[in-house]
Amino acid sequence: MKQAVTFELIKKDDKTRARRGRLTTPHGVIETPVFMPVGTAGTVKAVKPDDVAGLGAQIILANTYHLYLRPGHETVRKAGGLHRYMSWDRPILTDSGGFQVFSLSALGKITEEGVGFASHIDGSRHLLTPEKSIEIQNALGSDIMMAFDECVPYPAERSYVEGSILRTTRWLKRCKAVHKDVGRQSLFGIMQGGMHRDLRRQSAEQIVALDLPGYGIGGLSVGEPKELMYEILDGCTDCLPGGKPRYLMGVGSPDALLEGAALGVDMFDCVLPTREARHGRAMTRDGSVNLRNARYAEDFSPLDEGCSCYCCKNFTKSYLRHLVMAKEILGATLISIHNLTFLTDLMAGAREAIEAGDGAFATFKAEALARYYREPGSSGFG
Repeated sequence: MKQAVTFELIKKDDKTRARRGRLTTPHGVIETPVFMPVGTAGTVKAVKPDDVAGLGAQIILANTYHLYLRPGHETVRKAGGLHRYMSWDRPILTDSGGFQVFSLSALGKITEEGVGFASHIDGSRHLLTPEKSIEIQNALGSDIMMAFDECVPYPAERSYVEGSILRTTRWLKRCKAVHKDVGRQSLFGIMQGGMHRDLRRQSAEQIVALDLPGYGIGGLSVGEPKELMYEILDGCTDCLPGGKPRYLMGVGSPDALLEGAALGVDMFDCVLPTREARHGRAMTRDGSVNLRNARYAEDFSPLDEGCSCYCCKNFTKSYLRHLVMAKEILGATLISIHNLTFLTDLMAGAREAIEAGDGAFATFKAEALARYYREPGSSGFG
């Protein structure tokens, strides 16, 4: 049976490993490289679905763990699936819930069967297994489902990582065995391996052998230094098939997006743009702007003169600062719209530069990051 999601490699950059690709899904086409806004509980925080679509987002990510606990995957199934439930007619990717049971919950012992955990909402006990994760994601009806994996913390002993990648592969085989409707939803596997390049390659060999339509790179951006993340990522992408999409999970800073794209990553996601917005921080071409700073109290210019988003076309830094200081919900909404637009436009620029060839992407990357991180010693957003 034909897979629900297919990938076309359109062009390779001539100076880096960056790629221009196209994902075709049951709910639309996605041009890559792409940043995916996160809609954890079936909503991109503080932003209406039509505004998310209006700023150019091609696909959003939703969370299996959170939707399982509330409102429940059977409720979403009865509503006709997540697309209808949240009124979003474009593609959706759901993660497996694995990262959340490791990071948010009071864990029981990890066993071969799965992970027992206590709900962060009411303390009730649950067991999330590979089969249960697929059952939940089938009910949600996402276009792309992620396999249930064990997310290795940083730092971790090599012996632990060695056992973890074997368990992740066994769990992936169980996920694939119970996922039957490949024409409606596609299952992506996840590479693990911690900060060990040889174990990353071993993990890649195991999951690629299962011939899935796409692959995630997990276990990065979990607290390690950025330089180490890039070093490990450099060895990851070459281990994955050139004709399949590569998804670096959980990164969203401008440097991580462009460095990742330069290394051959096609898909990215992160809560960063909306989380920063709720703290009054905006992402602009000229760096981060902390709107709590008193210098913006009477600054009647837009966040970014070159941005065409609803926020920049209609409101000033002074007004946005007022909303932030007054704790008005509209402040989070407007800055979220801007931050999401910024990252969406950044990736659109990357795609255009890759298509242009002749070193255009390397130039675009260098100039964009030099402008964003212009202050000596600035590290921007994490």
